[in-house]
Amino acid sequence: MEVTDYELFEVPPRSLLLKVETNDGLAGWGEPVLEGRAQTAAEAVRELMDSYVLGADPYDIELLWQQMYRSGFYRGGAVLMSALSGIDQALWDIKGKALGEPVYELLGGKARERIKLYAHVGGDDLGEAARSRVEEGFSAIKSGPGVDLEHIDRTPAVEEARENVRTMREAVGDDVDLMLDFHGKPSKPMAKRLVGELEEFDPMFYEELLGPEKNDLLPDLAERTAVPIATGERLYGRWEFKNLLESGAVDVIQPDISHAGGITELRKIASMAETYDVALAPHSPLSSVALAASLQVDACTQNAIVQEQIVLNEDVPNYLTDMSVFEHDDEGYVDLPSDPGLGIEVDEDFVREMATEDAWDAPVVRREDGSISEW
Repeated sequence: MEVTDYELFEVPPRSLLLKVETNDGLAGWGEPVLEGRAQTAAEAVRELMDSYVLGADPYDIELLWQQMYRSGFYRGGAVLMSALSGIDQALWDIKGKALGEPVYELLGGKARERIKLYAHVGGDDLGEAARSRVEEGFSAIKSGPGVDLEHIDRTPAVEEARENVRTMREAVGDDVDLMLDFHGKPSKPMAKRLVGELEEFDPMFYEELLGPEKNDLLPDLAERTAVPIATGERLYGRWEFKNLLESGAVDVIQPDISHAGGITELRKIASMAETYDVALAPHSPLSSVALAASLQVDACTQNAIVQEQIVLNEDVPNYLTDMSVFEHDDEGYVDLPSDPGLGIEVDEDFVREMATEDAWDAPVVRREDGSISEW
């Protein structure tokens, strides 16, 4: 068997899908997107596919991974790792289909029967939005604090954040897992205030209290709270997780299967984390392809605890012929997929219909004084 062709499709809301074809008629799918920079990622995919993958045996996943990673001399980073990630997913999809097994069976077999999904909460009425997601059958939800803070802000802004989180906690009760995602927006002084001010609402974890370039400051924050610290969605490859794990500051890592190196690398990162007693909660605010790939790693990973998803939102296009693979029970758990490869069938006709060249642009967010803020 050899790889003979590939196609890329930029689709809304912010995905780039890759189809890889072989000479025996099999096709695998992956998601090599870099949100807001899809065309940049697409060009990197073309370079890697044309240089290393076309004509190769798709079974040689580890060899191809190392070739794509090492042979360019300059390696890592958001663009190259995102491109590599989607190619890796597609190769695993092909191999699983060829052997008639889910990918997790090729990675050692399952470590669990099911995994919990969580839903996002947003909008003007956070309490009602949180209640609505729980009524849909989710027992885990995630939201931001609902306020953008200045570098050093006044007490009213912190109180607004407290009130927003209080509203969500009171709306869903004490039995629902409530995760708080700060998107790296707070400065260190504001993060120090927030970890104390919000602890009474019993978050499952604080996510990205600081941007990834400031992870060296996390140990100080970790000492100030009993709430677990989570981060990692903007780290690329196991080497970027090494110092984070060695710092002892993080309790949950969140590598993204479409950015951190695909199925091959996510599995290795998870195993590294397990040696530090750190949990895995893969980042995945992308399409059903990335979610399906993430579930394959969750299935065979002892320290996986919860899985992010957005595909069960009403406003997110469905790119599969059958979404029942993500059907969850009334506690928010989804059974492990059982079909070969990634366990999904992509609706290629719909993908082609939705394909565009400007699916999503990264927003520019400004503070009140006009300076640029994180989004």
